[in-house]
Amino acid sequence: MSTTTARTDLDDVPGQHTTTAEEIAQLNKPKRSGKALAGRIAAYVGMAVIVIYCLLPFYWMIVSSLRIPTEGRSTEFLPSPASVENYIGVFSGNNNFLRSLVNSVIVSGVTTLLTLAFGIIAAYSLARLRFRFKGIVLAVIIATSMFPGITLIIPLLKMFTASYSWFPFDWMNTYQALVLPSLSFAMPLCVWNLTAFFRQLPVELEQAAMVDGCTPGQAFRRIILPLAAPGVFTTAIITFIAVWNEFIIALTFARSSDMQTATVAISKFTGTTGFDTPYGTIMAAGVIVTVPLLIAVLIFQRRIVAGLTAGGVK
Repeated sequence: MSTTTARTDLDDVPGQHTTTAEEIAQLNKPKRSGKALAGRIAAYVGMAVIVIYCLLPFYWMIVSSLRIPTEGRSTEFLPSPASVENYIGVFSGNNNFLRSLVNSVIVSGVTTLLTLAFGIIAAYSLARLRFRFKGIVLAVIIATSMFPGITLIIPLLKMFTASYSWFPFDWMNTYQALVLPSLSFAMPLCVWNLTAFFRQLPVELEQAAMVDGCTPGQAFRRIILPLAAPGVFTTAIITFIAVWNEFIIALTFARSSDMQTATVAISKFTGTTGFDTPYGTIMAAGVIVTVPLLIAVLIFQRRIVAGLTAGGVK
């Protein structure tokens, strides 16, 4: 056992150098090589490039939305002068944008709730039950999400039009025609994410709950489901954003302006007067559609990261 003091025992010896605590700390300080410093600088530069690359389109959208409508093609990095006329134009004229926002909220919310209701049950069953061909079932579920969305449009269009199919209902221009097709790509994502999440939860938790008198359903509802909240929340956010940004299905099955979603409404903007090039109003509508999602992601980013990484450690 050694003790470091400000002065050594050799201080009284004539001609002997006195070692101070500052010198000892300086000697013990790790030296950084030139390669380590260059690597650190390169890492910071790389992160800065990635951040700028990701944020520059959003910055340009905000700047373009703040220009006056007659300067929609301007390439200046700052609006001069700044104006909110484009934001006023989004909700004026024949755009019907407010109703489109309401439709997007309804379709995205209902799709997310249905996806979680069915996906949680399916994922828990695949994670806990033992049966033959379970791997094949999982492979089929993920395979269904690999079909391009455009390949489903024609069959669904014929099915939802009563005069061209055996389907007894005419679902064109209805919420059902927008919600049900969206489940085809949202459900596999939900099942795969939550299956990995449920597998990491120890089965002993349910067994202990059933020993205390809970039924299997009560053990799942009171014990497992609260513990799976990060994974469920992450899946809900990803599903909501995917449906919110969906365009092909909404464009095909929402024929009238009263049923179109926000993405379809933006593609049909005519500008503030009906004759000007609507770059500014389109950018303003993009900001209105994007900002709520960004705020939600920033607020709940910890839960999202926890849910995405939950199934990565065994």
